[in-house]
Amino acid sequence: MGILLSLFFGFVPMLLFAWLIYWLDRYEKEPKVLLGGVFLWGAVVAAGGAFLVNTLLGMGVFLFTGSAKVTEVTTGSLIAPIVEESLKGFAVLMVFLVFRREFDSILDGIVYAAIVALGFAATENIYYIYTYGFQDAGMSGLFFMAFVRVVLVGWQHPFYTAFTGIGLAIARLNKSFIIKLFAPFGGWMLGVFTHAFHNTLAELFPSLIGLAFGAAVDWSGWLMMFIFVLWAIYREQKNLIQHLREEVTLGVLTPNQYRTACSTWLQSAARLGALFSGQYLATGRFYQLCGELAHKKGQRQRLGEEGGNTAIIERLRGELTRLAPLAHS
Repeated sequence: MGILLSLFFGFVPMLLFAWLIYWLDRYEKEPKVLLGGVFLWGAVVAAGGAFLVNTLLGMGVFLFTGSAKVTEVTTGSLIAPIVEESLKGFAVLMVFLVFRREFDSILDGIVYAAIVALGFAATENIYYIYTYGFQDAGMSGLFFMAFVRVVLVGWQHPFYTAFTGIGLAIARLNKSFIIKLFAPFGGWMLGVFTHAFHNTLAELFPSLIGLAFGAAVDWSGWLMMFIFVLWAIYREQKNLIQHLREEVTLGVLTPNQYRTACSTWLQSAARLGALFSGQYLATGRFYQLCGELAHKKGQRQRLGEEGGNTAIIERLRGELTRLAPLAHS
């Protein structure tokens, strides 16, 4: 029973958190297959690899120092942040390099980073809930540890890794070689620093009072990141408003479709209405393409052709023209 509950509380809340991240990506959602792939990377490759590397390096520190306390502090405050943020960040880097056309904005960087981190957190939560909860104190310990891992520190890994995603997104959206070189490294460093800061607080203040203090610090950081995410969503909306206006003049979009494309609430209403007319898939695809078109036009404005942006824009216009009669507005 303990292992089943650990699996449940480890994975189910993180999947719900992942759905929330997917929902927040309002205007141009990332492919579900790609998001599922990075989640699995976090849950299997990053979590498994981090466990092995952290354990081996921790053993090395213990053999060198002979001190369990020094080993614990060094592993938690130095080794784990570097190893874990590198392994999680590698999945985001692969999306950045291999699926470049799906990496269009700051929000995209945050989404991919958060999803891989939630996969990592799911596996790590199972280990903590079962080992330090159920095995230490039975069912009461399991529920207490589940509360700690899900409620008190549930967003810690997405928060850390989001900085790597932001750094890669900044590099994606800039021509400057200096920015392309240093923004990803700077984002990764911020992720490592915030991770190390959290772990160090946990080492210094292991009591319940310390846990409450650490949770307050964590939640303050998460609140700031959430405000930043809201800004990124607002920026995407402004991008649509700016770059889709021309499509009304060109006859690709009607004025009603333009207004709907630029509003999350109107899009939701249009999809709901399409449910009852058999045109839900066409409507969803239409407004997804509106977001992709706006991003590509913005990229062409900032970066030029950069991989055939004009050809992509024309292809998107063609598909939008074909779907326009089927799309609710």
